[in-house]
Amino acid sequence: MPTQSKPIAETRISSAMQRHAALPLRAIVGGGFIQHGWAKIIKGPEAFAAILQALHVPFPHLSAYLTISVELLGGAALLFGAFIAWASVPAVVVLLTAMFTVHLPYGFSSIKIKAIVDGRAQFGPPGYECDLLYIACIVALLFLNPSPWSIDSYRLRRRNA
Repeated sequence: MPTQSKPIAETRISSAMQRHAALPLRAIVGGGFIQHGWAKIIKGPEAFAAILQALHVPFPHLSAYLTISVELLGGAALLFGAFIAWASVPAVVVLLTAMFTVHLPYGFSSIKIKAIVDGRAQFGPPGYECDLLYIACIVALLFLNPSPWSIDSYRLRRRNA
């Protein structure tokens, strides 16, 4: 039975799309991490440290500042495609810590509608679904080649030149 090959134009389009596959992942994961870190800065690192202390996280002040640093710096690295392999490790550690210390008791779903008040949904605490989605995106970024619009692509191109 003869095998059918893809037309050349379709192959070029597919190849171009694959080269840019990391862009939406980097945008959502990096942007999300930066947003979470920025929210902790705005509310004050001490407020986050108090939450960690209530959760019996060891060294809550140090943990608060390390988490915020990972979220801001790691988020920026993921967003701009810089040192993805290195940035992914502390990012996944932060996500797993959040999952096991906060979200796990609330189950899988990140959406828990408690009530409708004045025509607006009121939500309960989120489960660990979003943590797993972030981790899946980070793992995908590790498997994908650096996209053309990334610091890693530029850095590796210069190194190989």
